[in-house]
Amino acid sequence: MTAPDTTTTTTTASQPPTTTTSSPSQITILVASTNPVKITAAARAFARMFPSATPRPIAHGISFPSGVPDQPFTDATTLRGAANRAAAARALDPTPQTGGEGGKYDYFVGIEGGVGEHPAEEMDGLGVGGEMMRSFAWVVVLGRDGSRVGRARTATYFLPKETAGLVRGGMELGKADEVVFGGRNSKQKNGSVGLLTGDVVDRAGYYEEAVVLALIPFREENGGLTF
Repeated sequence: MTAPDTTTTTTTASQPPTTTTSSPSQITILVASTNPVKITAAARAFARMFPSATPRPIAHGISFPSGVPDQPFTDATTLRGAANRAAAARALDPTPQTGGEGGKYDYFVGIEGGVGEHPAEEMDGLGVGGEMMRSFAWVVVLGRDGSRVGRARTATYFLPKETAGLVRGGMELGKADEVVFGGRNSKQKNGSVGLLTGDVVDRAGYYEEAVVLALIPFREENGGLTF
């Protein structure tokens, strides 16, 4: 398996990426990506779900391979990519449960974007000509001891035929966006959701809501429930 890129990026819930270090009592999060949008989304989501945490949660990012194609198709493949990233991040931070002496991070987050098709036959009678491609992302959160796993999917939206055709032809969604809309490096910026909504929905906020939902199993009030 490809070795992780150990270049790190750090974000607190209310700040852009910095080199700030965490205090012993601070919630620390390792996001399995160096994409600042994903790191910011995680930091904000943890701050919302754990509002009494002081200082505010801090998120670091290290890139890990997903173990799935660069452009995942289907829900299952996309979820697997997010789970693989979160598991790889946790494996890099050994805890007593995994034979280590104690990890640096409290939580591990994998975020994977994907696409899926609505076949033409499913669209019959809906006034839609042909199949449609939808875009979404999956989030997986692991705790330090591995006893709980949080999973959630973002909202779904349909891609224009111009973009979908390029993706079907083998192009990653981010590259397809650059061809259709112009510009560069949209994956690190507003992404297709920002491009299509005119940034009414920004990409960090889009991921943030799903991270919040993935944290449901980790709320103290939900400790007696099984997920």
